[in-house]
Amino acid sequence: MSAQPAIISFRDAVPADRPALPGRRPETIRPGLCALLAATAHADPARIAFVDPADKAGWSGRRPITWTYGAAAEIVARLANGLKQWRLPPASRVGLVAAPGSETLLSYLAIEAAGHIPCLLPLAWDEDTLVAGIQAAGIQAVLTQSRVAGMLPAECLCRAAFRYFGLRYLAAFGPDVPDGVISLDGMVLDGRGGPFAPGSAGLVTFAAGDPARPIYRPADALIAAIAVHLATTRIAPGERILSLLAPADLRGLVTGLGAALVAGAGLEMLGPFDAVRLAEALALPGPTHLVVPAALERNLAASRCPDGLHSITLAHRLPTRLPARLLTPDAGRGPRWVVDVLAFDETALLTISRADGDLAHLLADPHPPAPFPTLLDIVRGEDGRFAFRGHASKASPLQRGIPPEKAADLWDVSAFAVTIFAGRATGIARR
Repeated sequence: MSAQPAIISFRDAVPADRPALPGRRPETIRPGLCALLAATAHADPARIAFVDPADKAGWSGRRPITWTYGAAAEIVARLANGLKQWRLPPASRVGLVAAPGSETLLSYLAIEAAGHIPCLLPLAWDEDTLVAGIQAAGIQAVLTQSRVAGMLPAECLCRAAFRYFGLRYLAAFGPDVPDGVISLDGMVLDGRGGPFAPGSAGLVTFAAGDPARPIYRPADALIAAIAVHLATTRIAPGERILSLLAPADLRGLVTGLGAALVAGAGLEMLGPFDAVRLAEALALPGPTHLVVPAALERNLAASRCPDGLHSITLAHRLPTRLPARLLTPDAGRGPRWVVDVLAFDETALLTISRADGDLAHLLADPHPPAPFPTLLDIVRGEDGRFAFRGHASKASPLQRGIPPEKAADLWDVSAFAVTIFAGRATGIARR
């Protein structure tokens, strides 16, 4: 994918001459991430797709595997064919407990390839929260693992199924799968591949991790959000993304699995945080793009970055303060690119390169240029709140379990507003 720097527009008001967004036929960009996996697998099956953490066996009971695009596509096809045997109507909502490791990535793609809607469920949710989220999103099946870092998500889901009878199927990877739960390892070993679904039915995430607020995003909105992100991060085919974020929400999915498949890169996710493991992973040869929570900026600034580290993406969880930046791409050492990603709940992702200027100034500036207004356009009202429109922000609350339709040219006012002092943004708060 060719890439160029992205500068997203922030305006106090919509100019009178701002053109309306052109219409776009959804079917022209309907294929999802599983189609991108299949395309790269066909063109270069030996290219590395997913790499498991080296210490995976200690916290999951499963050995680490390095997956090529070709092998990953075959396993996704087998899983998808198994899911198609379940008595679920097309575009059913299938939950996925998002944990680090290739199982989550393969499961997401298999749900898509089977013609269903992946619904990302945070691993940290307890039983009560799971029941509330599953019921609010109308989830009929859930894929997970038997063991993750001392937690037993498959057993937790068994208890949740007794409380919500709409949950019809449970399946899990790993050893000691509980009774009544389908073994996904068995599905892979005994199954056969088949064709992928012709297009993606979209995905569901939860705003601010609130189980009562499921958000539906169509496939074209996800691909558009990934495209805007990649235009700034500049990830080339065959390079590596090393992420500390699980794909449990929009920011984790876009910066990790989505960016890897659209760019044709490899993705490695670390498990429970370990500074030594992170240093070992960063020391491996090859161009690397690191994705971390923004809270780690001070630690990274005090560390020596290896020569192969091409970029660092700092993912911000809103609301947040905007302290002085410590990492810069022109410090004489460290990465070529430093990128800030701000997640406005599950509505929109804002990706800004520090090579384009100070984030605090960009957020306070009412009139920067907007090269990608069709994909993502932003305005800032007099009360400081941001509003979004464009294909990358085309997401809506899931009402009564029915995916809504939302036009890309409609403004969506967010709950977040910027605080400005002396011409600089000092923070983003919820209003």
